[in-house]
Amino acid sequence: MTDDYVSVRYIVQDVQEAIDFYTTHLGFEVNTSAAPAFADVTRGRLRLLLSGPASSGARATPAESATAGRNRIHLVVDDLDAAVAPLRDAGVRFRSDLVSGPGGRQILLADPAGNLIELFQPANRPSST
Repeated sequence: MTDDYVSVRYIVQDVQEAIDFYTTHLGFEVNTSAAPAFADVTRGRLRLLLSGPASSGARATPAESATAGRNRIHLVVDDLDAAVAPLRDAGVRFRSDLVSGPGGRQILLADPAGNLIELFQPANRPSST
């Protein structure tokens, strides 16, 4: 498995809530679940490790580093406007406005634990607006 995926660990307060968020809103699939301690979900080659308070990953994390940070996973989408609309309708919490730059457009949202997710549309992909 180590060569098949790139893995990122997020510390979360509620593993099942995180599973539901990533599978419902962002197209991840459950790989394994040992909720309430741990689960991993995948999207393409990204393996997101969801570590609850009882997991070894969370217990090994220093207290001063246990909060959600500025780092984020980066998900490329074909049409940012089309990706954002159903998330807004579902009440997903956005942490930024849409931002455009020379490389493309992006917006940040947060999972239930406050971890950031960036949805990014490269500049070479026209939007629906």
